[in-house]
Amino acid sequence: MKVGLALLCVIGLGCGVAMATAPSDGQLYNLDMIVNLALARNPVVSLAEGNIDQQKGHQATAGAYPNPTVSSHGGRGKLKDTIVGPPENIESITEYSVTVGQPVEWPAMRAARQRVADLGLATANVGMLETRLNLASQVKVGFYDLLLSQQHADLARQNLDTVEGVARIVKARVKSGEAPQFESIKAEVEVLKARQQLAQADNRVRINRVAVDTMTGGALGPDYLIHGEFRILPRDLHMEGLMARMMDQHPTIQRLLKSVEQSDWKIEFERQARVPTVSVNGSYWREIGREAFQGGLSVPVPLWYRRQGEIASSLGAKRREEAELLRTRNELGRAVNQHYQDVRTTAELIEVFDKGLLKQAQEALRLAQFSFQQGASSLLEVLDAQRVERQILLDYALARHDISVSLTRLEQAVGGTL
Repeated sequence: MKVGLALLCVIGLGCGVAMATAPSDGQLYNLDMIVNLALARNPVVSLAEGNIDQQKGHQATAGAYPNPTVSSHGGRGKLKDTIVGPPENIESITEYSVTVGQPVEWPAMRAARQRVADLGLATANVGMLETRLNLASQVKVGFYDLLLSQQHADLARQNLDTVEGVARIVKARVKSGEAPQFESIKAEVEVLKARQQLAQADNRVRINRVAVDTMTGGALGPDYLIHGEFRILPRDLHMEGLMARMMDQHPTIQRLLKSVEQSDWKIEFERQARVPTVSVNGSYWREIGREAFQGGLSVPVPLWYRRQGEIASSLGAKRREEAELLRTRNELGRAVNQHYQDVRTTAELIEVFDKGLLKQAQEALRLAQFSFQQGASSLLEVLDAQRVERQILLDYALARHDISVSLTRLEQAVGGTL
């Protein structure tokens, strides 16, 4: 009777589910803190910022005026020709000339080039929003993976404590002759399996911890801790509204729309570039016996080539951007539908757990413990009930993880928080 009561006390240690890992000296972080660290430290954000700076440079270049050209020539000159009349006192003089040329761009071409640069900067700014959205989604998924692995490790640790306690009791019963030697061997096998499961769970925690730390650029360190909860299904989640939001606000679609508009202006620029750039020239000449002011125009004549290749290339680029926009819309629409259905299906599964399955597993374990106390059931039946309850708890944690990940993916597909 005392052995049965002791066994019940040992098994009772594993009935709860711990939500935190073992104590540590590391700093504690929640999801928002980790997301903010990732947005501040992850290299992909720096890449997006560098692209913005590059487009600002292109914008400055597009708005600049072409520089003038100044050329000058000089040297000593001597008078060699015979001059009618009295001889000149000066037979040599310094001769020189100065020429200034200023290119004058075609106004429509200049306007098109500036518009292309402006849209390039706008595309880069929207690209930053796209980068932040994708990075935040990746960090959230990594956080939920780490949270799930920690819960699995906690359950595995509790299971090991329970199995080791059972093994000690079984060994005592074998030693006293109350149970056969085979019971002790089975208990040792259960202990080895529990230790292996705990080692695997701890390894998954370490892997997921490193993955999250990598996404923050190493800002978390090796010994950090996390705390948080899995997400729940939001109210008023409708497919029509999600699709409308995706079409209106998703940064990837906005970026591609601006890319298509930029391609239109690139085509316009190439067409306007067929008009040659005129250079206005002015010169001053000082020679022996001659001083002159001159002006003129320099006009390239587009006789043989009128930028047909550049125009065709720009048209092809526009078609590629339009096809990419259509493909992205279809892919995001498919993603919204898929993750929405995943959320609904997983929510129904969680509802099954909450409404009865968890309580049924706990009640089954309680009855098995009571029956064992009365001598009506065996040790294996109690262990089976404990194993079933632990598996249900694992499945429940996995379902809550899955709905959290699906909601995160749905936000990523929609382009904003739900």
